Amino acid sequence: MVALLEELSRPTAPRVVIFDSADADFFFPHVDMTKVPEYTAEAAKAGGPGDASLGTLFRRLSLLPAVTIAKLRGRARGAGSEFLLACDMRFASRENAVLGQPEVGIGAPPGAGAIQHLTRLMGRGRALEAVLTSSDFDADLAERYGWVNRAVPDVELDAFVAGVAARIGGFPRDALIAAKTAVNAVSLPAPAEVRADAALFQQLVRAEETQRRTAELFKQGFQTRGATELGLGEALGRLKAAD
Repeated sequence: MVALLEELSRPTAPRVVIFDSADADFFFPHVDMTKVPEYTAEAAKAGGPGDASLGTLFRRLSLLPAVTIAKLRGRARGAGSEFLLACDMRFASRENAVLGQPEVGIGAPPGAGAIQHLTRLMGRGRALEAVLTSSDFDADLAERYGWVNRAVPDVELDAFVAGVAARIGGFPRDALIAAKTAVNAVSLPAPAEVRADAALFQQLVRAEETQRRTAELFKQGFQTRGATELGLGEALGRLKAAD
């Protein structure tokens, strides 16, 4: 990701970039909960020690001169959802897309942009519903709430996204960059807000209760392709808080 962002920051980069997944079940499931220190250190390469978080890395994705479009099939939860939110547009398969922010159900608030983006996109009440319930959202509900631009029938998704990308890619680069920069100035969170969310996540993800809940999820098959991961929103609802 760090290397890709470097490539897409160059003047010769494509006008439009589409992100999708070769995995029918998962677009980007969530961070590997066993490797938080490792991915934090890797993310720091994009900005330096003061920006050692996925949130600041994803903010850099939002600032690219290229227009980024996410084509969502399968599950995108946690940092996967936050990656999508950092993209400029999101189009989801009506039948196959699932979004969720499971962090609170595990024991920490989202730390890579979800709070900032979802509150701006959905409004306070719906953002709190998405974050505090840690529930899975299907494509239709995500569209209604503003999590994605549109939910599109799966058989039409590829052609639809290709058409959007081709149309945008035919316009002058300077106009695209200027328009995106202006929208970003209105809508993107400030770096300090991103850093604060990251710091709180990294603090609470190490807490005893979070570690206990994560261990329980691993016993149930967390981070495998089994039922717990596929239906993570439901699995979190069955976990009990410590007395």
